[in-house]
Amino acid sequence: MLHCRETCQWRIVHHQTYFIIRGGRQDVEVYQRIVKKLQSFGKVLTEHVSHAELSEKGEDAVLEGDKAIHDRDMEWLTSSDVIVAEVTQPSLGVGYELGRGVAMNKRILCLFRPSSGRVLSAMIRGADCGSESSLFKVLDYAEEEVEGILEKYFGELTKG
Repeated sequence: MLHCRETCQWRIVHHQTYFIIRGGRQDVEVYQRIVKKLQSFGKVLTEHVSHAELSEKGEDAVLEGDKAIHDRDMEWLTSSDVIVAEVTQPSLGVGYELGRGVAMNKRILCLFRPSSGRVLSAMIRGADCGSESSLFKVLDYAEEEVEGILEKYFGELTKG
């Protein structure tokens, strides 16, 4: 039987956040808003994913190749305090990173926009057991609410 991942109360004052998105660029303005807000809470290790110049293929053109991207991102994931994932656009890579984060007992926030007309995978939504102390949270949001949702989530982390 699997149990909900929960933790005792803990306090993070200055966060290192790993922000995960699908490589597609149709939501780049939303990603930029999220990264800007995350930066008010600490360092965003993956802020480059919000850059408008990043192509539809993401970082495929990096000279070091896929292995270098994987290893760098796993290093960032390991060093992060919090993982924030925008999960509206389906992605195998995002699912992989979330699974690795769960295995590392990381605090994870998944953000999903129901207005997209998509349905979030049951494997993602079902990982949130609904308890306040759960390490894995899924929150639905509208674009105009995203900053407030992040403010509330990170505000709870700084309470001790």
